[in-house]
Amino acid sequence: MRLLLLILASLLVAALFSPHLASLAGEADSPPAPWHVVGLPQQTKPFTRFTPVTLDGQRVLRIEADASYGNLVHPVHEDIGVPHRLAWRWRLDEPNPQADITRRGGDDNPVKVCALYDLPIQAVPFIERQVLRVARLRSGELLPAASVCYVWDSRIGAGATLDNAFTRRIRLIVLQGPRAPLHQWMAEQRDIGADFLRLFGDEAKVLPPLIGIAVGADADNTRAHSVAHVADLSLD
Repeated sequence: MRLLLLILASLLVAALFSPHLASLAGEADSPPAPWHVVGLPQQTKPFTRFTPVTLDGQRVLRIEADASYGNLVHPVHEDIGVPHRLAWRWRLDEPNPQADITRRGGDDNPVKVCALYDLPIQAVPFIERQVLRVARLRSGELLPAASVCYVWDSRIGAGATLDNAFTRRIRLIVLQGPRAPLHQWMAEQRDIGADFLRLFGDEAKVLPPLIGIAVGADADNTRAHSVAHVADLSLD
């Protein structure tokens, strides 16, 4: 009996802290919980639209940015940092020709997938630390201190890494560049822990806990429009 109770307890703990993600697109007209939309602190501009649709005979997530901003976030609960592999498929259907992620006025993404990490705030440089604290107070969300975002970009070649134009709390890896075809599914798989340590190695030598996965798009800086789709997002 004691052995059975131990097995049940271990299964319960595993379930509570499972990194597995809920499907992005069920049969309903909105993504299922715990996926939820997160915007900027006290956002007044339109939110990016996240809509489950049927495409190529499969339920997928349509992401449409129209002079808007927004991320669809799935919380992940971990006490310690552990390595994970993130996989998904995505396609770009309508790029934003005005986007230029190297400058603030053009810093818009037609589609991105991000890993959000609970980097200890004392590891964040002083000025950025204060900005992060204020943003957390204003938003009411536990905004991550470090995020790795995988982006599809129409200007920069695949393989490039760079900081977000507004904040070094977000660092980018371009996976699909200007040569990537439109209207065609592309499969991705990333060791997100290794990518984090490569991009944030100046601030962290060990992997902090993963606290969320996000998908998103924005067109608020260019006041433009884009459409993309994401499917089969999984975390192992």
